Amino acid sequence: MKLSQLAAYAEEKYNITEEFKWDHFKGFSVLCDPSTGKWAALLMRHWDGERGTMTELCDIRCGRGALAEFKSPYLCEPFRMHGDSWIGVRTDNCGEDIVFRLFDRAIERIKPHGATIVLASELPRPQEKSYSETALPIRGTVRIPVRDSIPQKIQEMIELYEYGDGSLSQKSKNFYTQAKFMEDYEDDQPWCGDFHRYFPTYHDLRLAELRGYFTWRTELRKGNRQPISTSLAYIYVYELLNGIGADSPEERLIKLKAFETDYLDSGICDSGMKHNLHRWMTELAVVKNVDHEFAGQFFDKKESDQDKALAVLEHPDTHNDSEVFDALCEMTNVKLNKSPVVTKLSGEGRRLFAELWRYMLVHLSTEGGNFFNMCFGTQRELRWYPLRNAVYWQPEPHEDTEYVLSGNHSFICKGGVWYERTYPRLYFVKELLNNFLHEADRLLRAYLKTGRSLKQRPGAVWATPYISAFIQADRQAKIEAAKPKISIQFSQLDKIRRDASETRDSLLTEEEKTESDESGTKPGESETEPENDHGELPSDLLNDVQLQIMRMLLNGESPRSFISENHLMPSVVADGINEALFDEIGDTVLECDGDDLSLIEDYIENINELLGG
Repeated sequence: MKLSQLAAYAEEKYNITEEFKWDHFKGFSVLCDPSTGKWAALLMRHWDGERGTMTELCDIRCGRGALAEFKSPYLCEPFRMHGDSWIGVRTDNCGEDIVFRLFDRAIERIKPHGATIVLASELPRPQEKSYSETALPIRGTVRIPVRDSIPQKIQEMIELYEYGDGSLSQKSKNFYTQAKFMEDYEDDQPWCGDFHRYFPTYHDLRLAELRGYFTWRTELRKGNRQPISTSLAYIYVYELLNGIGADSPEERLIKLKAFETDYLDSGICDSGMKHNLHRWMTELAVVKNVDHEFAGQFFDKKESDQDKALAVLEHPDTHNDSEVFDALCEMTNVKLNKSPVVTKLSGEGRRLFAELWRYMLVHLSTEGGNFFNMCFGTQRELRWYPLRNAVYWQPEPHEDTEYVLSGNHSFICKGGVWYERTYPRLYFVKELLNNFLHEADRLLRAYLKTGRSLKQRPGAVWATPYISAFIQADRQAKIEAAKPKISIQFSQLDKIRRDASETRDSLLTEEEKTESDESGTKPGESETEPENDHGELPSDLLNDVQLQIMRMLLNGESPRSFISENHLMPSVVADGINEALFDEIGDTVLECDGDDLSLIEDYIENINELLGG
């Protein structure tokens, strides 16, 4: 950094102007507190004529303890000053944040604390005059500034800051104290510069930036949206998290959500804030025990969706096929909803993926649990630090409580310490789940003969036997389900025969009754039943059109034109032939893919025999 940056910081934040006191030391200057005249920093510049370089150093009155605290290679013993109050800083490649913090400490050390009360003194009489040696002003000396330009409220706020160990906790406490003091403050000095700082607070701002922020906040509270630096926008978010400008936790959440809509969604501020904002809104709702039904609208949607998906996948038997399929889509990178198994056979595809997941939970298990646990681990209870990455101050320990976010995700506070009970994302084995679902998609495409084939992933070989066994079981179940179910009540057969016999006898003439008695048979009955040669195709199973289509397919010809000429639909033709031949073959023999029909290779030989070769 440059010494000019430190001088600018001192002027903007503390209204301190750099003073050049010595004509014979032109590269030396000091930064003094206007009210006390004490030096806060000595700035030194040396021009090396031979090398053509400028060396910049400074001594800062921040206390020798800073050397042990910061341990920076650019901090050292003072160059010119003496005493334990001073340290030296080499500004080349030194971060301005460190130097500014050290200067802030210096200002705090030299500020007057308290007052002096004179109880007795031999003061000169009014007519007497006393003289003391006074340094004459040096030509070119800059005026000693005063703080009249700093608003009284801001000046009082600055003086509330207490220096401590420099921790985030100490910083948060100071921010809360100052923010509460400035809760209703308004200003009218806009500032449109840029500002970048991690965990920004009022104390990090120079005067112009500070007044600019309060001016922006004043307009925001009136409903006027104006652009602002992202770091300054974070200060507004920190205020709301700490209850500054909001009377209740619910109002804090509403205003945080409004900030997301008005600023982040509209592109005024960096949309990267969203991740932190969603996290903080969830954590604030938990810490403040906001009603779950009300707080649900502020929770991080992706995390909530994953919690719901985990609950479904853990107990798939209590959910329908669509819910299980959607849960799988939520937890994987494999685009199952784009698979032709689903796009072409929507209900059937979803059913197969859901049933396969249920099958895996039953048939694959280890000592650590079932397939669900292999993919997502086990539920754990880990330390939780709410609002840890925000400037947030919690003055009192939280009372013991439990906040249930979902069936498998909750937060517990015990003795002021928070724990999160959940399936930690850290233990998810996404690669295992992704490989399994990719292999499932590959084998189901082959099973249903739809879509282009996929290549097997090396990491999915283990899943093939399980998925193949599931497909075989599903195929067999379909065959069994397709068989006609005949229910015969044998107790009713005798009665049916008697009733039929009586009806028939009542319709016979005397001549027919006589013939029946002589032949020993009844009219309408034949002495022998016609036998059907099972080596030939029954003539009433297929009509002429269906027979022609089957012969064309057996000869390797496409029946598409023939079907079109007869004004038929390929899918209807396939269903009719499959139904007609099901009793003979026991399975479907034709597949329909759009306008094309094809024979299933396993049954071509059987069909040839039925059609007489």
